[in-house]
Amino acid sequence: MVVSPGFTGRRRSGTELPPGQYLTHEFPVLSAGPTPQIRTDHWEFTVATESGETYKWDWKALLALPAEDITRDIHCVTRWSKLQTEWKGVSLDTVLADVETAADYALVHSYGGYTTNLPLEDLLDGQAWIAYEYDGEPIHPEHGGPARLLVPHLYFWKSAKWVRGMVLSDSEDLGFWETAGYHEYGDPWKEQRYAGD
Repeated sequence: MVVSPGFTGRRRSGTELPPGQYLTHEFPVLSAGPTPQIRTDHWEFTVATESGETYKWDWKALLALPAEDITRDIHCVTRWSKLQTEWKGVSLDTVLADVETAADYALVHSYGGYTTNLPLEDLLDGQAWIAYEYDGEPIHPEHGGPARLLVPHLYFWKSAKWVRGMVLSDSEDLGFWETAGYHEYGDPWKEQRYAGD
């Protein structure tokens, strides 16, 4: 499919595509390196605060938290969009409910070494989840299983696959793609693909 520079998307089921995106029914697999194979009995999620406090959840503790069914559109920086994707996971509001922090930023870490940075406010107020099911099934490793971050209002590289934790901070540290020239925020509606966009 050829997309002209002025293409702004089509309405489908009441949902608009961000500028420059095209619709796909597939779920393309894009990764910065090899796919980690993480067993759930070895999986752990850690939050480190700016004051040095550490909070941890193993797989059993994650599944014990209240889960939500999430239906959201997702948008990849490589220009594909997939509408009305269905996930199950735990809201970051729930995960961070007892975490004491005044931090403004999070650097999210993945198994395999990937990182991405986000303002903490973009992980709260029902905007982000630790997802462990996609389309009614456990998330396959190539799509970030056993658990991935889901931040659907930003380009999908911000939804870190194989998530294992985050470091909260008063200052912003750039992640893997951000240090390679991608935009530090990544709003698909503003086409924030690269630094300077």
